[in-house]
Amino acid sequence: MPDLLLELFSEEIPARMQAKAADDLRRMVTDKLVAEGLVYEGAKAFATPRRLALTVHGIPARQPDLKTERRGPKVGAPDAAVQGFLKATGLKSLDEAKIQRDPKGDFYIGLIEKPGRDAIDVLAEILPVIIRTFPWPKSMRWGARSGKPGSLSWVRPLHAITATFGPETEEPDIVKFEVDGIETGQTTYGHRFMAPSAISVRRFEDYEAKLKAAKVILDPQARKDIIFADAKELTFAQGFELVEDQVLLDEVSGLVEWPVVMMGSFEEEYLAIPDEVIRATIRNNQKCFVVKDPKTGKLTNKFVLTANIEATDGGKVIVSGNERVIRPRLSDAKFFYETDLKTKLEDRLPKFEQIVFHEKLGTQAARITRIERLAAEIAPLVGADVAKATRAAHLAKADLLTEVVGEFPEVQGLMGKYYALAQGEDASVAAACEEHYKPQGPADYVPTDPVSVAVALADKIDTLVGFWAIDEKPTGSKDPYALRRAALGVIRLIAENALRLSLMKVAASALAGLSVKPADAQKLPSDLLAFFADRLKVQLREQGARHDLVDAVFALGGQDDLLMIVRRVEALGKFLDSDDGKNLLAGTKRASNILSIEEKKDKRTFDGAPDAALYSLAEEKALAKAIGEVKAEASAAVAKEDFAAAMSAMAKLRPPVDAFFDKVRVNDDDAKVRENRLKLLNEIRSATRAVADFSKIQD
Repeated sequence: MPDLLLELFSEEIPARMQAKAADDLRRMVTDKLVAEGLVYEGAKAFATPRRLALTVHGIPARQPDLKTERRGPKVGAPDAAVQGFLKATGLKSLDEAKIQRDPKGDFYIGLIEKPGRDAIDVLAEILPVIIRTFPWPKSMRWGARSGKPGSLSWVRPLHAITATFGPETEEPDIVKFEVDGIETGQTTYGHRFMAPSAISVRRFEDYEAKLKAAKVILDPQARKDIIFADAKELTFAQGFELVEDQVLLDEVSGLVEWPVVMMGSFEEEYLAIPDEVIRATIRNNQKCFVVKDPKTGKLTNKFVLTANIEATDGGKVIVSGNERVIRPRLSDAKFFYETDLKTKLEDRLPKFEQIVFHEKLGTQAARITRIERLAAEIAPLVGADVAKATRAAHLAKADLLTEVVGEFPEVQGLMGKYYALAQGEDASVAAACEEHYKPQGPADYVPTDPVSVAVALADKIDTLVGFWAIDEKPTGSKDPYALRRAALGVIRLIAENALRLSLMKVAASALAGLSVKPADAQKLPSDLLAFFADRLKVQLREQGARHDLVDAVFALGGQDDLLMIVRRVEALGKFLDSDDGKNLLAGTKRASNILSIEEKKDKRTFDGAPDAALYSLAEEKALAKAIGEVKAEASAAVAKEDFAAAMSAMAKLRPPVDAFFDKVRVNDDDAKVRENRLKLLNEIRSATRAVADFSKIQD
């Protein structure tokens, strides 16, 4: 079966756009092929700085013929309806139509045959449309071509389109079309400097091999592997170790078509700068990797760069050029760092009085004051020293006003730690300056130092309560203030540090510190708690737990101790995985369903204790006795926070519940007996609510 080779050759495509562009090209072409009835065997897309390429193999040479039946008017219908039917189906007369009998009468049926087209003609139709409508995040138009102004919007000027189609055993055909004056062919170009001549290609294997011979590695993953392996080998050979950076590796592989790894150096005096600042300087400005000493773990005065050319001088000029650029950048960073050290963190704080955090929530200075107060309240709850937590909260945001953070925002917090240590602050206070932003995502680490935990919780809860108070909550996919991330951070801080605190009380305290008061201040903490419940469900679902169990626990009400909720959910999940748990859930659901039906029918509830004198069957008495024992045992276990024991107690209900439904007729003819048995069913529901609301649990 024939294969398609498509290449779009252009000026340099930004590295950040390449991976998505390759995926978009594959998706758009293959979706169109399938829509046209051309089901392919496989497809793969590639990107380099100067080209997008796609190979699709196993495409049928021709579309299948289509035969469809179209129902027409009734036999004897007016002539206008008949003529419309003939025109729509392409029939010459009604003699070519079939008649189909129907309870409503006899109808004409026309058979429409649509012959398939050659796949190459279909490709010539769909490919230019895809090119013209390609979803670049940013695109441009450029000068006139052949005297006509260009109309194509593309990421960078497009120079050539290669499009061939054919089976392996034959010379492929060119898929003929043109876009903005660019006609398709089978000519591409190699490396811009080392092999710029035109190359004639036929199919993908031929194309990939000829590009490699022309100093172009087509596959982005292959370029990454070369850069990574060569960089590790180069640093190891000199007794150093590469500081791995996957994000930078992805970017660098999109900047070169023929990666050549080299090593440069800088003056040792710059090692006085914190490692993270050196790395940010070299990474951000020159896209180079930093190198560390494996013995000390500290950075060395070396860096690794990736060139796009095999230089005749072995790369001396390239290395020298990078060193010449990096040196003044590091000099600037050193100046910024040394300048920052001359001013104490607290001396920077008055500037926050002129910086607005949010127009409705006041200045950064006001926010720092709120965080200080809240951190002091949270500190005893998490085992932190109140004075240290207050001091850390006071200084935590100060590094935002430093020169280094102004130049490299990604080191905020971290620089606060360095500056705090430099001015003699307590180690826990300094650590909290960095760690109060943590965790910033599901993969980020969670602080364990109590002072860091107190300030991190205060920072996140103040943010959440503040934006809830001004009704700036997340909606759908929009979350401009990262409130979902803040809530997840609170959950992880509490769960992973096994903390016991009431979210409702902390939220109410944070609300009291706000100058703005919402219309319904009493409702805000409970609304926020519901948001935490949603975030907890998401987290548990990602961990493989059942989110419906969170609903079952939260439905009991008054649950704002997240650690206990997590533990209760874990115990409930293990219980429901057992046979006892599954069967008790089924029995409880059956009891709830019967109750719901009968309560709706009678327009009343069946609350209140059953009358033991009305028990006539042993199964009723056994169930009533078991419910009494289990309810007391489970409640006592829950009070001691022994949820595993509570679940074990619940398991004792299974045999009497099973026996009750097997032997007892609930809707007895005697109205009093029926009411008593319905009250007994309500007791089952009530007993299980000692651990969870079983009605919220999915079967």
